[in-house]
Amino acid sequence: MSNLVNVPKGGSLAKTNSNISFPSNSNWLDDIFNRDFPSVFTSNFNTDVSLPKVNIKETADAYEVEMAAPGLKKSDFKLDLNNQVLSISTEKKEEHEKKEENYTRKEFGYTSFKRTFTLPDTVNDEKITANYQDGVLNILLPKKEEAKQKTARSIEIS
Repeated sequence: MSNLVNVPKGGSLAKTNSNISFPSNSNWLDDIFNRDFPSVFTSNFNTDVSLPKVNIKETADAYEVEMAAPGLKKSDFKLDLNNQVLSISTEKKEEHEKKEENYTRKEFGYTSFKRTFTLPDTVNDEKITANYQDGVLNILLPKKEEAKQKTARSIEIS
C-alpha cells in the first residue's frame, strides 16, 4: 500500500465540492498581472525602459566609448568624473500645449538616464575628450604613457 497522494498542481489536499470551480490564487493573480491591457490605456505611454547601448573598444593608446543616443542634442548630456568613475547622464523635458475655443490639450514628456563606468587606473583623466555627432556620443579615454603598449622589439643576446 502506498502512502503517496496525488496533489493537483497548485492544489491542496482539502476536499472540494466538484460542482464549484474557482481558480487557484496563483492562477488568478497571474491572469491579472499578465493580461494585456487594452491599447487605449497604453497607446500614449512609453512603456520601454532602456539605457542607451554602449560599445567600448581598447586600442594601444586609449579606450574608445561609443554611446548610441539619437534624438538628443550635445547640450542634453552631462559628463562627470569623480574618483575614477565616469558618469554619463541626460535629462530632457518636453511640453506642448494647444488651446482651442472649447478645450486645452497639454502633453508633456520626460526622458532621463545615467550610466556610470569605473575607469581603470591606466586612464589619463586629464586628457579625456568627448563629442556628439549623428546620434552617437564618442568619448576618448587616453591611456597614461606608462600604460601604452610598446612596440615589439628584438633583444640581442650577448
